[in-house]
Amino acid sequence: MLNPLWLNTFVTLIDTGHFTKTAEKLFMTQPGVSQHIRKLEQACDHALIRRENKRFEITEQGRLVYQYAGQLAKNEHELLENLTFDDPFTGNCTIACSGSLALILYPQLLELQNQHRKLIIQLTAAPNHQILNEIQQGIIDLGIVTHVSNHNLFDVQALGREQLCLVLPANIETYNYSAKLLIELGLISHPDAEHYLSLYFAKNQRTDFNDLNISEIPVSGYVNQISQILQPVAKGLGFTVLPKSAVDSFHEPQNLQIFNPKKPVMESLYVVKKRNRALPARLDTVNSILQEHFDMEL
Repeated sequence: MLNPLWLNTFVTLIDTGHFTKTAEKLFMTQPGVSQHIRKLEQACDHALIRRENKRFEITEQGRLVYQYAGQLAKNEHELLENLTFDDPFTGNCTIACSGSLALILYPQLLELQNQHRKLIIQLTAAPNHQILNEIQQGIIDLGIVTHVSNHNLFDVQALGREQLCLVLPANIETYNYSAKLLIELGLISHPDAEHYLSLYFAKNQRTDFNDLNISEIPVSGYVNQISQILQPVAKGLGFTVLPKSAVDSFHEPQNLQIFNPKKPVMESLYVVKKRNRALPARLDTVNSILQEHFDMEL
């Protein structure tokens, strides 16, 4: 790397066109200026100026070094400006959440981007463990998760709650709800199915569900696209458990029915970021949209 002090002396010399004026401007001696130029030429392995008595002419190599130094100064100026610039409506925002939440939140985030075109929303739908892993790696800025296993690695903020729904085909007789029925139907599985089932069975206040071993339920299908999970359920091929937001967005609600427990099964949601990471102001803007959505839902 070329010494920035030598580069500055060289640029000043070219700008002033005189060794004495350069020395005065930089509060140096004239021999000191000459020494900087000589060391810079040695570092470049090329003559940068051609001396003629008390005058000099810049060489072609010298012009390239002068341009290079000018670009460095410009880059430094832009960097310092950027360090103090934190526009809440400019820049990339990387966010991750479950697929069901993405269906509900993405239109709102797009509306925010439509209002502020320099704000770039990048939303990823992913299971809980992947979101936490990518936050820790710095791949995403904010995540919405249902639980955090290690609070020492993340800053966690309560966001709201979402209802979980046990979804069955519409042609099932309503009086026939039982653990045996679920086993007969089989599970339409998805990346978060095991987590949702465990939580639902633990909180639904049906003793026969509480005693049901998830591993005993046969899997009658698997889909990892949130918009497709309810398709096989609507065709009578099995049951599943999903957040209410995913059920509400399904286009064939007449082919589904939702088991109604005595008390709704609610799942807590949290906004997480990497521990002690200072996020730019634009993420505060996005976070405010998330908070507004769940404040309206409560």
